[in-house]
Amino acid sequence: MSKFTPLEKIPDNAHYCRMNSPVGELTLIADDKGLHALLWDNFYQQPQCEILLHRLTHNPNALCLQAPRQQLTEYFLGERQQFDLPLVLSGTTFQQQTWRQLQTIPYAKTISYGEQALALGNKNKARAVGMANGMNPISIIIPCHRVIGSTGKLTGFGGGVDRKAWLLAFEGKTSSNTPSSTEFA
Repeated sequence: MSKFTPLEKIPDNAHYCRMNSPVGELTLIADDKGLHALLWDNFYQQPQCEILLHRLTHNPNALCLQAPRQQLTEYFLGERQQFDLPLVLSGTTFQQQTWRQLQTIPYAKTISYGEQALALGNKNKARAVGMANGMNPISIIIPCHRVIGSTGKLTGFGGGVDRKAWLLAFEGKTSSNTPSSTEFA
């Protein structure tokens, strides 16, 4: 039995573009319904990357990509702490619940996988939560980087643990500019 991946459900009429960021090149995939994926540059080495991008249209000027690109730029400038984008999430019911819960974690805050599992109703599903977070197709915007190990250790992240550390440090630094925010744990 093959493992379900949300990227399998991206429609052929979607557009993609690449953008530079402080954490490397990112690929955005969207259509008129919303953003389907934000991919890290390490995805380019995987066989499914060529297959996926070959069937999509590379169009950096597509209207559906303008807002995601703009909001990510604002995020990396420290001007945006919440994203306001239509997202198209294809996944199992549990994956979608997990990704929706990720969106409730405040900017510059962290929780453990166990805390996330408890928030979803079952503290014993920390490992399943970690697997679902690992399938998150829209990193940064759906902030799976804000989930850490129970000991405070930074663990698995699609972009790499070094980028997870960078994002958390960046959010911690930029949140100090906002009186209502607190530093991450």
